[in-house]
Amino acid sequence: MNHDHEDEIHALESEHGKSLDIEGTLTKRDLIAELIHKMHYSHPQARQHVDAFVESIIELLVAGNHLKISHLGDFIQQDKSARPGRNPKTGEPYEVSARRVVKFHSGYKLKNSMKDL
Repeated sequence: MNHDHEDEIHALESEHGKSLDIEGTLTKRDLIAELIHKMHYSHPQARQHVDAFVESIIELLVAGNHLKISHLGDFIQQDKSARPGRNPKTGEPYEVSARRVVKFHSGYKLKNSMKDL
């Protein structure tokens, strides 16, 4: 194991003392640190679990499935039809192609938790 990798592991292990203390955006690195802290996983184990979870979500959505995580919310696919658009730099009109997007609808518990903020 190289020193950079060892330093990253030690940083992740000590980064979050008692609980997740994130300001701004929660990153994959933060999730790995939480698994190391709360579940006492090694860094490779924590990274493997997070990677597997993310890959599973992507595979489900790409296959056309919806994903529902109780209390958190639903990831659903929506087809968007082609529409007229405009190049913001030149002002020239063009057609935005039809595409499939993923939308997130928050669950009841998440919505209620956000009310008090």
